[in-house]
Amino acid sequence: MVAPAVPEIIEQEIESAVDSRNEALPTLRELGPPDLVHLVKQSSKSGNKQSGVYHHVTGIDASSSASLAAYVNTITYNPNDKSSKVVSGLYCCYNAFSRLDMRVDVKIPGGVESYCIDERGDKRVASDALWMETFLCGVLRAYAYADDGSGESIKKIIGVRRFDPITSTEMEHKFLDAAERLFFKGPQLGSEPEVQVPNNVSNHLTTGLINYIHTTGRYTSGLNLFQKLRTRDMEVSSLLARVMLSADEEVQAVKLLHDAIAKLPMDYSLLDCQATFCQGKGRLDWALECAKRGVTAAPSEFATWAKLAEVYVGLEQWDLALLTLNSCPMFTYQDKDLPRMPEAARVLLPVLPESMLDEIDEVSGTYDEVHPSLRKLHAAGYKGTFLKAYSILTEVTAKIGWDQLLRVRSHVFVMEEEYRSEKQTTQTSNPNASTTALRGTPSPGINGTNSNGHPDGEAYSHLDDEETLNEKQSSPTSPPDSATIADKSIEKPEHTITSEIVKSGNDDSPDSTNANSKYTQFHNKRLCERWLDNLFMVLYEDLRIYTIWRTDMARAQSESSDYRKSAEEWEILGELAERLHHFPEAVEAYQACLRVKFSPKAMKGVLKMYEMQGRSGEMLQAMIRLITWQYRWYSEFSPALLRTVRKLIETEGAVKVRSIVQATSLPQPVLDLTHRYVELCVAFRSSGTEA
Repeated sequence: MVAPAVPEIIEQEIESAVDSRNEALPTLRELGPPDLVHLVKQSSKSGNKQSGVYHHVTGIDASSSASLAAYVNTITYNPNDKSSKVVSGLYCCYNAFSRLDMRVDVKIPGGVESYCIDERGDKRVASDALWMETFLCGVLRAYAYADDGSGESIKKIIGVRRFDPITSTEMEHKFLDAAERLFFKGPQLGSEPEVQVPNNVSNHLTTGLINYIHTTGRYTSGLNLFQKLRTRDMEVSSLLARVMLSADEEVQAVKLLHDAIAKLPMDYSLLDCQATFCQGKGRLDWALECAKRGVTAAPSEFATWAKLAEVYVGLEQWDLALLTLNSCPMFTYQDKDLPRMPEAARVLLPVLPESMLDEIDEVSGTYDEVHPSLRKLHAAGYKGTFLKAYSILTEVTAKIGWDQLLRVRSHVFVMEEEYRSEKQTTQTSNPNASTTALRGTPSPGINGTNSNGHPDGEAYSHLDDEETLNEKQSSPTSPPDSATIADKSIEKPEHTITSEIVKSGNDDSPDSTNANSKYTQFHNKRLCERWLDNLFMVLYEDLRIYTIWRTDMARAQSESSDYRKSAEEWEILGELAERLHHFPEAVEAYQACLRVKFSPKAMKGVLKMYEMQGRSGEMLQAMIRLITWQYRWYSEFSPALLRTVRKLIETEGAVKVRSIVQATSLPQPVLDLTHRYVELCVAFRSSGTEA
């Protein structure tokens, strides 16, 4: 199998990339950035002039200095570059356990020196224990920075080669052995953004382990690991139960959860696992009790409140779902430790012949033409807790409609108009009464701002929203009548009163400093948190743009005329429809995008439809193109795509999958890329590969 091409980012000053990495070491919080490979090239023509080039890489075996030096040696010879030669190479790999950057310096010709750099820039000796930690971190980073097939991760960092860190059962044993030895150091690595406090079962190590087990289907290996760890800490039972459920061992999983919760009745991870299982079985009444206990056990964790809100949505108790969502503790999103590199002199992104496919390399001049109204959709940028909360809110909207959602909202939350009206009526008659019904806790917006771009301390402005609305209505994207129809069919939400306004007395009444009035009609209502109030406004804009799009589409079809958009506009509309849980319309937009230009995000959306419909032939056609596109951008490993191939093999069998791929009329090197994913499943003896 030919390795992906080697991208080259040429420095303006030699070793400036290494210096930037050194400066960033004290700021790294979690797993660290991808590995940095820096080469010094010497020109054979212009007086031995030297230049520095680098790229990033994940998935290389970092268990010893020898394996990293071997990687450097594989990229020192470039048959396409006859004008220079590599005289030295430096491999940098971050050890997130000990907060050290492991270095292997290769001189050509010459020796190999291995050492590590701490946060102060001091050199240290690289011991075997440090290399084991580094190896485990390297595997976890390979999964954390891997692309899901949509191309989002690939576009984030330029010039990253992504390899599969575990390609054999021998490497698996090495990985799981290191994970067992270092398991209880896992909280040092941090956790996913939805988790406030990392613990033994919620951290980047356990996330990577579960991701690996689900990707490869190596459930037996996972069960063996967690059963051994469970003898040392009963909390691991939640991880063991999750693997059992994935492996279709439900009876054992239920018994395990029962026994573990009897011993640890307030372990929220166990309660969450039990609630999820009951949800899947349609026993929402049981799931509700588990979710309530989970909130009691961990009231400061977002996941417990989100699970309770999901159960209420399933029970169609919309008012309680909104109140629960309003109680969710929201956390500012912290992105991965992305590398911060200086500006490059040049960037070379070569393409190997094996990954050349006209269909995915086609260029269209209309791709970047996007109307400003589509660029301004704030929901597209939500991540972490805000993304999950928005997903729950849109699920409710998809089930009951926007108008009914507004009615439920006004029923459970204090609205701005009624608050001011009641305040003016009661302020003079009872100035010192209790305001017990008006309690709330302000939550920060994303990165210190609300969804409208204002600082958290500022109230959402009616005027700003009106100006935005008028600007969108007068935009040339859609005919005015489409915008008018959208405005009439989708009622603009009235603002709620947030806790900040009540606490600060920030209202229009002349006596607003007195915030202790009695509001008798609000005893059964709550204050809406500012972030949730902003989510309603963002949802309104999403629905408005969606309605304009569907109205224009219907008109064009009735008039038998073409409805034209650029590829990126179709992609954005597909994402919009998917966010709003209108999957058929999302697929329609993704297919329209693919007719204009290839897009991995659009192809991934269409692949979901094929998977839901069980169309294995079309699935493989989409997979071939996605895998080729990944390889084109230096990624030979995508856990999401590998998981899809494995599930397809479980259903159809490896022989049939190979035959369908081989029968495709595409170049053989392109087909071989997909065959490699099948070979991985065979190597791990996945179900369906026995023949």
